[in-house]
Amino acid sequence: MQVSSYEAAADVLARLYGEEFGGKPSGRYRIPQKLLRELLGRRRLYEEDVTALGRALLERGFVLIDMDSFFVVMSANAFVNYRRVSKEALPSAAASC
Repeated sequence: MQVSSYEAAADVLARLYGEEFGGKPSGRYRIPQKLLRELLGRRRLYEEDVTALGRALLERGFVLIDMDSFFVVMSANAFVNYRRVSKEALPSAAASC
């Protein structure tokens, strides 16, 4: 399958998030570079391609994470409850380096 735009690719990837595959009913997943290239109709993925697709996914509430040989798609809401680093925490962490 090949789509005509980053927006269309983002729609496909967002839809996959809610579908059952890989033994799970829904949720985060990884997609190989090769399949992403095929979806976008590209021989190579350039930084501009990944940035444009990442922006289109972010508009839909998802995050695209480049892991070099594959990409991860996660809900942006998964990051909301992460603990935040305070200004006070940085010096103590840096001192132990």
